[in-house]
Amino acid sequence: MDPKQKAQFNQMLVALREIATGYQTPDQLRKNARKQYGLDGAEAIEFAYENIQEQARQTVKGIRAIK
Repeated sequence: MDPKQKAQFNQMLVALREIATGYQTPDQLRKNARKQYGLDGAEAIEFAYENIQEQARQTVKGIRAIK
């Protein structure tokens, strides 16, 4: 693995850890959404899902598969 690939791997690892631990669970969102965000639970879950997709999209942008 060359230095660029290693840096990309580490970037993806950081993003995956953030996705795994940095977002509330759907149950937490349903319970806290109104108070924290002024949204109902379903809207909060939808926004969280979109945020996760965008974070993943930005993380893998420009990364090519190792052949």
